[in-house]
Order: sequence, then structure tokens, then C-alpha cells
Amino acid sequence: MTVTEPAAERLVRIGEVARGAGVSVRAVRYYEEQGLLIARRSPSGQRLYRQDAVALVRFFQQMYAAGLTSRRITELLPCWDSGHTDAEQRAMLRTEHDRIQAKVDDLQAALDRLDEVIAITDTHP
Repeated sequence: MTVTEPAAERLVRIGEVARGAGVSVRAVRYYEEQGLLIARRSPSGQRLYRQDAVALVRFFQQMYAAGLTSRRITELLPCWDSGHTDAEQRAMLRTEHDRIQAKVDDLQAALDRLDEVIAITDTHP
């Protein structure tokens, strides 16, 4: 019986990451500068990322949209990578969850009010 080495991990270029995540190449570079992504370099110097970089960039976009800072996202990454957390990380996750939920509730209330205005204006020419 022969044992084979696992296939080398396929790395993707920065443009693939950007297209896959729906962001600019500049945004991917920014995430790298912030320490959120790690790029390897090809022999010719091109940035190469693991295939999960697309999912990570989408996650970063969502977290930024929810109001998290780069620093806070950095704190979340070990939870993303390992699935394990300590008590302090869990508390931070719950705090962020509650803050985001409050924003969602506020937006839902605004949407409900807007629906009321639309309903009123729909009854008048």
C-alpha cells in the first residue's frame, strides 16, 4: 500500500478573490494590510490566497457593513478558523450580536413606518 501526499492546496490570485467576493482588488489589498488576509507570493511576486479567501472577504464585508472595526474582525477570526472560543470571545460575540440585532430592530421599525407611508400614498392619486 502506498501513501500519497495530499494534493497541494490550490491558491487563487487576487483578482479571483476580488471577483468571487464582489469587491475591488484594492479592498482585498486593504484586508491584507489590516492583517485580515494573508497572501503568499508566487515566484513572480503575485499575491496568492487560499481558496477560502473569497468566503473570508464576504464575511469581512458583512461585518464592516454591520459596523465592526478591523480590530474587532481580527478578534473574530480565531473563532471562524477553529470554531472554538474562550469565555471572553463568547462574551464579545454575544455583545456584537446584540448590537447588530438592535440595529436590525431599528431598521425594521423604520421599514415598517415607510410601509405605512407607502400604504397611505397608494390610496391617494
